[in-house]
Amino acid sequence: CTGNGICKCRVCECFPNFTGSACDCSLDTTPCMASNGQICNGRGTCECGTCNCTDPKFQGPTCEMCQTCLGVCAEHKDCVQCRAFDKGEKKETCSQECMHFNMTQVESRDKLPQPGQPDPLSHCKEKDVDDCWFYFTYSVNSNGEANVHVVE
Repeated sequence: CTGNGICKCRVCECFPNFTGSACDCSLDTTPCMASNGQICNGRGTCECGTCNCTDPKFQGPTCEMCQTCLGVCAEHKDCVQCRAFDKGEKKETCSQECMHFNMTQVESRDKLPQPGQPDPLSHCKEKDVDDCWFYFTYSVNSNGEANVHVVE
């Protein structure tokens, strides 16, 4: 019974908060909680402690990543700009507002992470305050940690 119940006459009797024939399905919804406090970001159902995203545009452990939505790049543009290049709209408030992701600088665009990795990934091309293009990727891993790779 996967350690979550007691076997009686070849049938698992599950402890509270577990269900399934082998008590392998957790009823705990904590892993499904999105950063906005909603279960699966309101875009999926929590099944056995894992989000099943019902809105096909959204994916990730809590249905918060949307590859085709406008916003992932624009939303993080100012923070990436101040962290990587020490300029932009949030230059003065960078240390308070922009520490919510891990950042790695890479030498060139071909060194950025490529699609096909397990974590949902957004490729971004944004203009900085000097009207120059800068490139970065934004991804969230299964622990909910955001990772940014930016071209130097």
